[in-house]
Order: sequence, then structure tokens, then C-alpha cells
Amino acid sequence: MEDGEGRTGRAGGEGVDGGVGLTALLVAAARAIETHRHDSLVQDVYAEHFVLAAPACAGWPVRVQEAPDGDANPLWGRFARYFGLRTRVLDDFLLRSVHTGGARQVVLLGAGLDSRAFRLDWPPGCVIFEIDRKEVLAFKHTVLDGLPATPTAARVPVPVDLRADWAGALTDAGFDAAAPSVWLAEGLLFYLTAAAETYLIDTVDRLSAPGSALAFEVKLDKDLLEYRDSPLYTSTAQQIGIDLLSLFDRGTRPDSAGHLAGKGWSTSVRTPFDFTRHHGRGPSPEQNDALAGNRWVFADSPRP
Repeated sequence: MEDGEGRTGRAGGEGVDGGVGLTALLVAAARAIETHRHDSLVQDVYAEHFVLAAPACAGWPVRVQEAPDGDANPLWGRFARYFGLRTRVLDDFLLRSVHTGGARQVVLLGAGLDSRAFRLDWPPGCVIFEIDRKEVLAFKHTVLDGLPATPTAARVPVPVDLRADWAGALTDAGFDAAAPSVWLAEGLLFYLTAAAETYLIDTVDRLSAPGSALAFEVKLDKDLLEYRDSPLYTSTAQQIGIDLLSLFDRGTRPDSAGHLAGKGWSTSVRTPFDFTRHHGRGPSPEQNDALAGNRWVFADSPRP
């Protein structure tokens, strides 16, 4: 994450075996479970290989049938289904942006164990930039190198910590700020301070040519601790030892959607439950719901 002089965030572990890095494996396990569902919203055949290759998640399920209580399990049932829905919605956003919007540069901020460069149908000439720490990307490459995995677009890993000059590293890797781009910050901003989030949004705005698009996830909860006893948080801590509330930054959050709108971007703010209704599956609201404040933001840059 970010650090220092207005860019501070929670760093967590250096790789995928601890801290924020471990959450990448949580999402991979959720994608694997979603892949094996009879009514899956997304197919990610690489996800379970990441889970099986990491000692830190030995014994985690990659099918819902392997989880205690199956779909009734708050972590591997409802929470995993949330990640499956999020993956599908953001897949659709990216593909729509490149197929109909004309952008040919896709930037995955905090890419983690994202396999979109391998599993989505990209148009000719598309380049996928994956920004994350070198330790995370090294683990990812080790797993993928052992599989018959071929990218469906030009894939450019950018091994840089977001505490460093990631914008410079992205440009050095071939990113063209004069061409339209599509940006994705999936499950990233929760871990950043308000200053770090604003810095990231401002940097994306600065690097985005007309016709660019951005999707990101935020929480609107005024007090995250209000949900500290929710089944989602307690089951995650008890079953796999990840205390999400200790990783999230609990400071006052900025209005990033409003910030972009002030810069001329058109924005749409949706709840995950909007897409549950659209797809006919996914999490629904419940009491003491840690997902109640989650919002998915979709933004389009000003056109000339």
C-alpha cells in the first residue's frame, strides 16, 4: 500500500503469506468456489491453483462442498459468493470498456492474483498492465508457469510497490497517457488511508486521456467497528485467521466518486445487491451486514 507524505497505507505482508497479501488468496479461493458452482457467474480455472500452491492457505476449500456447512457458511458461502459476483460485474465492465469504448490499455491496480489477462476475451491490440509488489507477482508467475496458461492479450507485469513511483513505473513499462485507458481498483481502497485514496484517484485522473474509464470499490460505513460482530467478519477471523478490520483503514473516507465528478467524470454508484437482483444470484441484505456499506463505483472520463 501507500506510505509517507500523504500516501500512507497499511502494508501488511510482503507476499501472499500474511497481512493484506493473504486476502489475495481469500479472493482466489472464492473465485475457485464460484468456478465450480453449477450456476457460476465466472469461470477462473487458475484460481484454485493459487490456493493449492500457497502453504498459508493449506486446507482451504476450493469447492463449496468442501466447506463446513456449505453455502450456509458465512465465509465460504455468502462472502465467497460476493467475491464471485464482484468478479463478474468487473469483468463485464472491463470488457464493455474495451469492446465498445475503444480503450486498448487496461491497468489493474493492486492486481494480486487476478487472472483476467488469461481468461477474458480481449480485442486485438489490448495491453493489460498488472501493478503489484514484486513478491506477489513472483508467486503468481511461479504458479502460472507450471500451468498451460497463455495470455489472451499482451500482458505487462509492473512490479512496483504503491509506496513507490508506480505512475513512473507504469509509464516506463509502455503505458501511454495520451491514449484511452481502463482502470480497475478491485478490493484495494479499503486498505488505504484517505490521503492515499485521494492520491491514487488524482493520479488516475492525471494519466487518463479522454475516453478512459475507472471502476473501484469503496465502503460508506461511518464506523466499521459497528459490524465487528457480523458473521462475515467473525467467520473470516475464526476460520482462516484473517482479521479484516485490523487491515482496513478506519479513518474517515473521502468522497472519491464526488471528487471525480468535480473533475468532469460521469459516475455511477451501485450497491452489490443491485447486481444480485440483476443476475438472480449473489448476496442479499441481512441483519448486521458487513456488506451494507459497500459500493461499486463506475466512472467515465470527460470526452472532448
